Amino acid sequence: MMVALLLLTAGCTGGGAPARQEPSRAATAAVPCASRIFQGELPVWARAGFSPDAEPHHVFSGRGDMVAVLFGYPLASPPRPNRGNKILWVSRLPLLPSNPLRIEARLGGTGAPVRTKVSGGPGPSLIDLPSPGCWRLKLSWSSHTDFIDLEYVAPG
Repeated sequence: MMVALLLLTAGCTGGGAPARQEPSRAATAAVPCASRIFQGELPVWARAGFSPDAEPHHVFSGRGDMVAVLFGYPLASPPRPNRGNKILWVSRLPLLPSNPLRIEARLGGTGAPVRTKVSGGPGPSLIDLPSPGCWRLKLSWSSHTDFIDLEYVAPG
């Protein structure tokens, strides 16, 4: 009984929800393509321009502030000659006019970055990356930041 009481007391260290710990940089690099690919209905805030029965492949950013609609699914490196790596970026958050979406991609979340931008902010883009693998993309737009993992496959 005393042991159970001690264990119960030891588990009560603060009176609230535990603080969310961010994974270390090494831990995030070791987790390949943490972002899950969905095929189905988009969230309400991302449906503009889509027919009601549309079920595109899409991936949510880490915080859920951006969705990448993958028209070129699966994404390939090098890109296929008959199908580009088209991604429609849709932000859940307010946008500043003419503010670009800046992307800094790193293979496996580490190494030298590949930088690109989508002029005019989130919208349609072709995002070609130099090699197959899991790419962590740091997204910056309209004073917001988030990340997303995207898998690029070797065309076959």
